[in-house]
Formats: sequence, C-alpha cells, structure tokens
Amino acid sequence: MARGKLRIYLGAAPGVGKTYAMLSEAHRRIERGTDCVVAFVEHHDRPRTEVMLHGLEQVTRRDLEYRGTAFTEMDVDAVLERAPAVALVDELAHTNVPGSRNAKRWQDVEELLAAGIDVVSTVNIQHLESLGDVVESITGVRQKETVPDEVVRRADQIELVDMSPQALRRRMAHGNIYKSDRIDASLSNYFRPGNLTALRELALLWVADRVDEYLQQYRGEHNIRSTWQARERIVVGLTGGPEGRTLIRRASRMAAKGSGSEILAVYIARSDGLTGASPKELAVQRTLVEDLGGTFHHVIGDDIPAALLDFARGVNATQIVLGSSRRKTWQYVFGPGVGATVARDSGPDLDVHIVTHGEVAKGRGLPVARGARLGRSRVIWGWLVGVAGPTLLTLLLTHVDADLGLANDMLLFLTLTVAAALVGGLIPALASAAVGSLLLNYYFTPPLHLWTVSNNKNIVAIAVFVGVAVSVASVVDLAARRTHQAARLRAEAEILSFLAGSVLRGETSLEALLERVRETFAMESVALLERAGDTDPWTCAGSVGDGRPLERPEDADVDMPVGDHMALALSGRVLPAEDRRVLAAFAAQAAVVLDRQRLQSEADQARTLAEGNRIRTALLAAVSHDLRTPLAGIKAAVSSLRSDDVEWSDEDEAELLEGIEAGADRLEHLVGNLLDMSRLQTGTVTPLIREVDLDEVVPMALGGVPDGSAELDIPETLPMVAVDKGLLERAVANIVENAVKYAPDETPVKVSASALGERVEIRVVDRGPGVPDSAKDRIFAPFQRYGDAPRGAGVGLGLAVARGFVEAMGGTLAAEDTPGGGLTMVLTLRAAAGRPPVRPELSSQVTS
Repeated sequence: MARGKLRIYLGAAPGVGKTYAMLSEAHRRIERGTDCVVAFVEHHDRPRTEVMLHGLEQVTRRDLEYRGTAFTEMDVDAVLERAPAVALVDELAHTNVPGSRNAKRWQDVEELLAAGIDVVSTVNIQHLESLGDVVESITGVRQKETVPDEVVRRADQIELVDMSPQALRRRMAHGNIYKSDRIDASLSNYFRPGNLTALRELALLWVADRVDEYLQQYRGEHNIRSTWQARERIVVGLTGGPEGRTLIRRASRMAAKGSGSEILAVYIARSDGLTGASPKELAVQRTLVEDLGGTFHHVIGDDIPAALLDFARGVNATQIVLGSSRRKTWQYVFGPGVGATVARDSGPDLDVHIVTHGEVAKGRGLPVARGARLGRSRVIWGWLVGVAGPTLLTLLLTHVDADLGLANDMLLFLTLTVAAALVGGLIPALASAAVGSLLLNYYFTPPLHLWTVSNNKNIVAIAVFVGVAVSVASVVDLAARRTHQAARLRAEAEILSFLAGSVLRGETSLEALLERVRETFAMESVALLERAGDTDPWTCAGSVGDGRPLERPEDADVDMPVGDHMALALSGRVLPAEDRRVLAAFAAQAAVVLDRQRLQSEADQARTLAEGNRIRTALLAAVSHDLRTPLAGIKAAVSSLRSDDVEWSDEDEAELLEGIEAGADRLEHLVGNLLDMSRLQTGTVTPLIREVDLDEVVPMALGGVPDGSAELDIPETLPMVAVDKGLLERAVANIVENAVKYAPDETPVKVSASALGERVEIRVVDRGPGVPDSAKDRIFAPFQRYGDAPRGAGVGLGLAVARGFVEAMGGTLAAEDTPGGGLTMVLTLRAAAGRPPVRPELSSQVTS
C-alpha cells in the first residue's frame, strides 16, 4: 500500500487562519469528488471557523478521563476503519491525554499516512522543536508542545498562511480570535507587534530554507549542474580599481527590478599573499555594497576567471557584472582578459554583463605583486623548457632532412635558453645553456657524434653561444625579478599609503584594521596581544578570524613585536621574510589604533563630566521660574498668617496652611527631580539591588495622585523582582503622575503587572490623547513636554528620571499605543533568581 501524502498549513502565530484554510481546502476537495473527513478539528469557539465545519463529515472523537476531568481526542482506530482518502487533523504538535494510543498527535498522523490516507494538518512556527529557544527569547513563553522539524520537513506540501502583525492585532481586537475578557492581556503580552513581526520573519525564513532545500535536492537527484534562475543573484566582480563603485551601483539597479534579488560582490586575490588592489578603494566598495543591502566576499584564487565562475555557480548566481577592461590595446597580446574569458566559459546558465566606465582603456598598471621569488610551478616549467626543450629540439632537427646550418641551430637553442630564463629564472637558463652547448657539440658540430671539435671556428662559436646564453639569461632573469619587485613595492606603497591616511583621518577601528591584515596576508586569524609587564600573562586586545584562539605570540605562525609588551599574532601560514616589512607597519598602526581607542574612551568620560556640569547649569536656568512660583505662594501665605491687620477665621487659616503644604510638596517634588536628573547625568546613581515584591512597592508609588485616579492590579502570584526599592518607587510614581496628568477626568489610569518568562512587566495605561510614533522617544528626553502645553506644574523631567532609574536597575521603559486610544508605558524588570518565573496563562491556541 502506498504511503499517504501530508499537507501542512504553517502559521506564524495563532489566529492567522490555518484551520480556516484547511477547512476551505476540504470543501474544495469534496466538490471535486474526494472522500474527505474531519478526523480532529478544534474551532476554539470562533464563529467563522465553526461555520466552515458545516457540510463536512466528522469522525466521532474518543472520550478519555484524566485526573477526574473528561477530554476528547482523535480516535485513530475509527479513522482507520473509516479509511477516507483525505483526513483533516488539526494542531499537529498537540500532546495527547495520557491513555491515548500515542503520546503525540503527529504520531497518530504517521499511522494514518502509513495506512495510505492523505492528511491535511496545521502547525505554528513556534511549535517546531529547533526553534523553541528562539521563540522563548522573543516571546518569553516556552512552548511545551513541539513537533520534530523532520516531521514537518517530510511533508509533501507546506503552505504558509501569512498575515501582517497589524492585521492580526485588529482581528484580535475585533474578538475574532479570543473572547473579550482575554483580548487586552493577549495584546499586551504574546501578541505584541514586535513578537508577531519576529515570529513572522521566522516563518518566512523557515519556509524559504525549505524551498531552497527542496530545490537543491531536486537538482542533485537529476544531476542538474546549471544555474536555475529561481531567484536573481547578481555577482559583481571587483578588481579593487575605481570602476568598482560604478559596477556595484549598476548591479543594485538591476537587483531593484526584481523582488528578492541579492547582490554579492566578490574580490579575488591571488594566493601569494599581498594583493595589487587598493585597500582603501576595496574598503569603500565594501561599505557601498553593504549600504545597498548586498554582501562582500574575499576569495583566494590564482586563475581569476575560473575562481569567479566557481564562486558564481557555488552561490547559484544568475548574473555576473564585470567592468570593461582597463588594459590598453597592446596589452591584449597577453590574453583576452578576464571579462572575455568569463563570458566565453559562463555557459547558457549565467548572464554576463560587461559595464562601461570611465577607466576603460586607461591602463591597468603593473602586474599583481608576486614578490621577488618565483612560484614553484614557474620554476618547474623553467626546468622543463631548459632541459627537455633542447632534447626535443635535437630530436626534431636530427629527424628532419633540412640543413639549417650551425648558426641557425645555435639561434634555436638560444631561444630555448631565453625562454627558460623568462619562465624559471637564472638557474634553469644556465642548465639550458649547458645542455644546449653539449647537444650542439655532439650532434651538429663536426665530427658528429663525438665530443671533440675539429674546427677552431666551431669552438669559438660554441663558446660564444654559451657566453651569450648566460648573459641573456642573466639579463632576462634580472629584468623579470625587477618587474616583480616593482609590482610588489607598488602594492606595499599602496597599503602603506592607506595606513598613513587612516592615521591622519582616524577612521580605522581595531577590528577593521585586523581584518585588513587577515585579508592582505590571507590568514585564518589575527590577534593583537598585550601584557602589563615582562612576567605578566598575555591578554587579547582584539582579534578577528575563524582560526584557533591565540593566547601567546609563541602559539602563532607569525608574530610581530610592537614595543616590549605588545605583539601582533597571525595564524594560517608562515610568511616570507619580505612580507614582514609591511606586517611591521600594520603592527605599529594597530598599536596606534588601540591607544586612540583608549584615549577616545577617556575623552568620552571627560565629555560626560563636562556634560554633567552643563546639565546642572541648564537645570538651574530652566527651572528658575518653577522654583520661584511655589516659593512665592508659600511666602505670600506665611506673610498673610503673620499679618496683625487681618483677623483670619479658622477656615481661612486652614486654607492658607493647605496652600503652604501644597507649595512645599510641589517644591519638594521639583527639587527631587532636579537632583535625580543631575545624578543620572553625572553617572552617580548606584542602585542597591534587592529582591522585592511589587505589591509592596507599587501601591506606595500611587500616594502622590488623587484618590480614584488610578486602578491597581498587581497579582500576588508574581515573582519577586531584582530592583532598588527606592528607585523603582520614584520611577513608577513619575510614570503614574504623568499618565494621570493627561488622562480624562472620568477615566482612571490602569496600573497592572504580569510575568513574561524571565521578565516582569508593569504597564501604566491611560486613555489620553496619546503620542505619535515620531515623538515616543522624544518624551523621555529632559525638558520635553509633549505638545509644549502641559497641564499642571513641571519642567518635563518626570519621564526622563523614570527611564534613567529603570535603566540603572537593568530594566527598560518604553511607550506603546493603547488599543482604542491613549498611551501605555511598559516598564520591564528582571525577575529575581531565587523564585522560578511564572509562565503566563495563555489560551490553548497559543500553547497547543
């Protein structure tokens, strides 16, 4: 019997419409004549979902009792006995009640599939086993019911049911998901816009990976090596020249024409270490690529066209963008160039775009710096040309009936000697001269096939041949070495120029500089180590790369001392001696950058102190009027009481005393905020963290607002929080007073608290005019009062002080819109470690 097929509707969160989509699919299949039944579907009292069950055959569920409570589960035996073509099974990650046939519902589905029944099911992204930790870090809720990723990945079809966070929250607010008594709690906890956006991104990325995985699997099974243009990936080939910016912008315009296109800029450096490109220009191009949403890649390869094509096919690219050659016309005698070679070898699966630019035909400069030493492959080829070449030439001349004469024979042998010098250097050329002179003597100089020379003129000719060959080989080898040395020195000069410029501009960070060292010398990892004294242990001031961590300079493949107590350590390969000159410049620059960073840190501290002084001065200047107003009222009331000219009644005296008390309270509150703001600006707030119950602190913070203006909802089951009791009370008091100031007179401010994972939240909700998104951060700045027309007294310091106190305790304070209008202040604190966090009571749609 053939195995059944599994179709899964995957959602980012409860309420996006997975069950509705599954039932709609069932109705479509029944209309086509398919035998389809409902094995288990939970509508959760949602009217629109319940209506979709009408007209569908439902298999009777199995009744179970567990701990005195009755439950219903899917009856697997009944479904198998009914043997439909398609069965609808909702909530794939559900855990069955103990006593069921299987522990998990997905195991029930496996039985149905094994029996040849097609299954249509639903699951949320948060129930995938591999994403449990990620979802908990986002939402604060640990999903107890999960399904192995492999079960979902094996599905024959996966369809994403998507909905924007705003639309889902509107659906929630309209009562289409939960009942009205659970809407506010859900919107404030699990169904926050940030949570829903993150879950949606997780779902989209998971499905995209599943699609790519299936595509790669299909290509592998069918041995498809060509690129499939399922998604536009544009590779930009960079040389480090000034034309790179033009190519990147052109690729960005091409990518903008198609949705989901990617840009991958790649620079291919030769494997001999130092590059011939301008490091400064490459750094600018890297920044430009990242600003345009692309990625920058650094690849090592001696055959640039082949390396570029391998990279493009490896990332399944569809297009390659290259610039027109900068070579002059005569330079094409050395080959067709990278662009022409890539276009020739790209095949039908890759489109190659040659983009014109302002540097076309202006010359590409000296060859890439290779160092004074010739590579091993060139030396081997030099020996082959110098030794095997004369032998093959002798065989050719002795088996061809053509008497060219001794002079022409010598010229042919001399050509091979020059070629050996060009390819392999001086030593292969000298060997070629020696072998050529012996072969000329034995095969072409009378008497033949003897090592003697009968004619003195021939002796002179052979001697001249040897001398000329040695001289030409020396000159050619010297010229080749000087050319390579000049190219190397040019590359070194560009690098040193970049370093000098970065010193003057102060642009390079330590990590960026170390990354430049790693790329320049093709290393695995680079670290800057330092120690305080000769006997102190080494510490790492900064490191980059994926290699093994370096703890001492002795552990590195290359180390470059910088002074007595600092060293630059590199791992990956051993550098030749000539590379250490440039490495020493990098090491010195790294020490300078480290010193600059530390000086910058000290300057920031000094700036903070200066800013504190400035703030204190500004505070005194800004609140002079607000300080005088309560003082003037107090003085007037006291003067009136002390006056002998007026006989005050008991009611009048009480009213004057009440005014004095109100002015003193106002003055005390204002001065307290001023002092608190000054302490925050100077960094002198040191919280005394203790484990505290919120129901001991929050009620005390409401003493400064009128009776009935605030409603309190603090559950006793909340975990304790790790805070400074005094700072928390002041912060909550300022937040509540601000909310009461702007709330309507008949609508009290609601102060509630809830636990969310390892966090505890205090939410202060008002129904006032609210604050637009553009001003939500600005209201926490000192001296900021929204609308610049506050009701009551104040200088705009309450929220600034509150946020400062909360952040000093390791918490956060943010503003959100209140559903239906108004502003909600969300104060998030860390739960104390001594008591396990309380999981929020969520509906079955969230936890199952």
